[in-house]
Amino acid sequence: MVYCQGCPWRCRYCHNPHLLPRRAAGGIAWSEVLEFLRRRRGLLDAVVFSGGEPTAQPGLDRAMREARALGYRIGLHSAGIYPRRFAEVLPLVDWVGFDVKAPFDATYERVTGVRASGAAALESGRRLLASGVDYEFRTTWHAGFLSTAELERLTQNLHELGVRRYALQEFRARGCLAFRPEGNAVAADLDALARRFPQFCVRRA
Repeated sequence: MVYCQGCPWRCRYCHNPHLLPRRAAGGIAWSEVLEFLRRRRGLLDAVVFSGGEPTAQPGLDRAMREARALGYRIGLHSAGIYPRRFAEVLPLVDWVGFDVKAPFDATYERVTGVRASGAAALESGRRLLASGVDYEFRTTWHAGFLSTAELERLTQNLHELGVRRYALQEFRARGCLAFRPEGNAVAADLDALARRFPQFCVRRA
């Protein structure tokens, strides 16, 4: 896993807040990562670019090409923040974990703190589904920041888009600085949600 620095969204439940600033002390140069990958050829199968938001990195496509040239398969964790950049790297990846936050309306802005974030995520999601790249859409959820009714709307949105693989991830407090709820995160009608997707799972914290 390669964790990329920087993300313009400010989701309250983010468990990697140290990756939000564009620059931070203690980072590792890509050249060092690449040398590590050269040494691990034959022992590792894939490189997953995560974050932060990897598509915030202008050199992401080059890094993916260089890792692929060493024989690695490529994975990407993204929230679809930059639709054009996201679409540009889709031909380079084998799998995408797509983080979808809320129904694609003003609710998205409430979660991310950024205007038009729902429109960006929706456009990227459509591009992913049209690309034929293997994927998983997933949502980190707790009723304290996304109500059961909003989760219902979100999953209906995804069903209508044609999403077939979806995971509901229980909120994990570890590392989160801005949201400290009590109680169990997942308290929804999971059977009803599961009927919307041929492949559905719940990941407990």
